[in-house]
Amino acid sequence: MIRLESITKSFLVGKESIDILKNISLIIEEGEFVAIMGPSGSGKSTLMNIIGCLDKPTSGQYFLGGEDVSNYNDKELARVRNQSIGFVFQQFHLLPRLTAMKNVELPMIYAGISKSERQSRAEDALRKIGLEDRMDHLPNALSGGQKQRVAIARSIVNRPKLILADEPTGALDTKTSMAIMEQFRELNQEGVTVVVVTHEPEVAEYANRTILVRDGMIQVSAAAERGQRT
Repeated sequence: MIRLESITKSFLVGKESIDILKNISLIIEEGEFVAIMGPSGSGKSTLMNIIGCLDKPTSGQYFLGGEDVSNYNDKELARVRNQSIGFVFQQFHLLPRLTAMKNVELPMIYAGISKSERQSRAEDALRKIGLEDRMDHLPNALSGGQKQRVAIARSIVNRPKLILADEPTGALDTKTSMAIMEQFRELNQEGVTVVVVTHEPEVAEYANRTILVRDGMIQVSAAAERGQRT
């Protein structure tokens, strides 16, 4: 599903080149549930941006579903994001003047899906995550957990094979965080590959494998029999 080969990412600060990612090689198989952890400034968010085709590596190759996307232009990367990847962020990124339903429909508009199909898929996605009674609510009428569920519904309507979640529980209380992680677990059990970037060990415990990033390098990639909470 995901294969990174000798990935580096550098940024120019003045005349100095700063290495953010250093020779990262990584494989994430289809259907895995993986957590990426690391301290602030470790490079984990930069790594997620490359995996999510939000940024391009300075060098190395990135294969997504067998497709070498390393040197794709912005238009090609946008196509890959729209067709293959669902995103969930800490701050939800919902448009405040659109209902939950309309927010979930947005990715399908960009994908050129018909209005009737958009409505049907959006309704199905909102029912799937337990918000069938909140479809017509604006974001300011939703709790933090409900907003994140809308974001999850939006991430799955184009039926991606990969969901990337960047600190998805960072703005939520503990009880709500656990409920959101259960949603990711259910999606993973249905065959969706899930990659979560987090600094919270309790969140990482839901994954089957944890990748630790420090100083721009993978420090540990530990497999564990997880996701067995009772």
